[in-house]
Amino acid sequence: MAALYAGLDVSLELTSVCVVDEDGRMVRDVKVASEPDAIICELRSLPGNYVRVGLEAGPLSQWLCFGIKDAGLPVVCIEARHAKAA
Repeated sequence: MAALYAGLDVSLELTSVCVVDEDGRMVRDVKVASEPDAIICELRSLPGNYVRVGLEAGPLSQWLCFGIKDAGLPVVCIEARHAKAA
């Protein structure tokens, strides 16, 4: 199975989900409701194994991060200012 990486751009109502494969090719770019079940459903709709799912720290990030982690996906929450410095 393909190795997949996902980036989540979270807003209050919708989350943009961008998934790329191990070669950096875009597999999916879609918007879903900003709730764990909707995001998990979208991520699991693709064949492959996730290496990392990343989302930026924000008002919903703790709730989303714990929900995605509880579903068994390898999620990390990133503080944008720290990522920019790296």
